Amino acid sequence: MELDEIDEQLVRALQRDGRASWEALAREVGLARSTTKARVRRLVDECGLRLVGAVHPGALDLNQMGHVTVEVAGPALPVAEQLAALVETSFVTTTAGRFAVTAELRTTDLDAFQRGLSRVQAVPGVLAVQVLTYTHLWKDPYFPPGPLSASGSARQFDLDAADHALLSRLRVDGRASFAELAEVSGLSPGATRARVLRLLGAGVLHIGALVRLTPLSRVHTAGFAVSLGGATEGVAEHLTAIDEVDSFAEGIGWCNGIGSIRAGSQEAVFATLERIRALPKVRALESWTHLRAVKEEHDLAHPLTT
Repeated sequence: MELDEIDEQLVRALQRDGRASWEALAREVGLARSTTKARVRRLVDECGLRLVGAVHPGALDLNQMGHVTVEVAGPALPVAEQLAALVETSFVTTTAGRFAVTAELRTTDLDAFQRGLSRVQAVPGVLAVQVLTYTHLWKDPYFPPGPLSASGSARQFDLDAADHALLSRLRVDGRASFAELAEVSGLSPGATRARVLRLLGAGVLHIGALVRLTPLSRVHTAGFAVSLGGATEGVAEHLTAIDEVDSFAEGIGWCNGIGSIRAGSQEAVFATLERIRALPKVRALESWTHLRAVKEEHDLAHPLTT
C-alpha cells in the first residue's frame, strides 16, 4: 500500500514519540483529530506499522554491543536465519553488497560478546566476519545517545517488579492505555502514568514507530562504515546532524564507526553518502543496502524478568 506525504509525516512523528496524543499528531499534519486517528489506525491495521517500547540495553544489563558484517559461502538467507536464532543477536538483515548479512550483538560483557561472536563464526556458511565493538552511541532512533559505560543513567535506574511488568507490556504495545498498564503493573492508573514517565525521562524506555526496515513506504535503508584519519568526535557530530543518517555508533574494530541511512530515494541515499565522504577526516566509506530484516529485536522480544 503506497503512503502519501501525510502518512510519512505521521510515521516520522510517531518515531519520535509513539505515545503522542491524537491532538498533537493532528497539529503535526494539519488534519482533524478524527482523521488523524483513522490514518494511524490504517497504518497499524493495514500497513503493519508497529508502535513499540524499546528498552535501553543497559537497563537489561546488556553492557556490550557490537556490529558484525558477514561474508557467506552459498545462499545468505539460511545463514541469516541461523544467526537470528542466536540469543546474542538483536538485529539481523540480509543485504546487497560485499556483506551478505549484517547483525548486531548485545551481551552482558566483553567475554559474553566473544562467546557470541564464536557462535556466529561457527554457523555453517559463514565465510568471514568483520567486527566493530561499540564504545559510544551517537545517534539511534530507539536509545538516548551516549557512551556505553556503567555510569549511564539507564544503568543506575533501579527497576522493580512493576517497572519490569510495564516494560514487558510496552515492548509489545507502545500505546497501551494507562488503565491496561495498571492491570499488569498492579499500580493505580495515576501511579502507572508516573512510572511510565519516569522510565521515559531516565532514558530506560523509548516508545516509537518501528521503522528500521519497514515495508510501509518507499524509504530506502542503507548501512555504511567509515574509516577516519583522527578522532571520531567532531566527525560524528557533523555526521549525525544529517537528517537522513538514522543511526551511528563509534567503536573499536575494522572501522571507526557504523551507521544507517533512511531516505526516500536511491538518489537521496547516494547524496547522503557523498555528504559523508566530504566530511573532514573521512578516509574511506563502505556501504551496503539492507534488503530484509530477518530478526528485529521487537519482533522477538522475550518478556522481561526481575
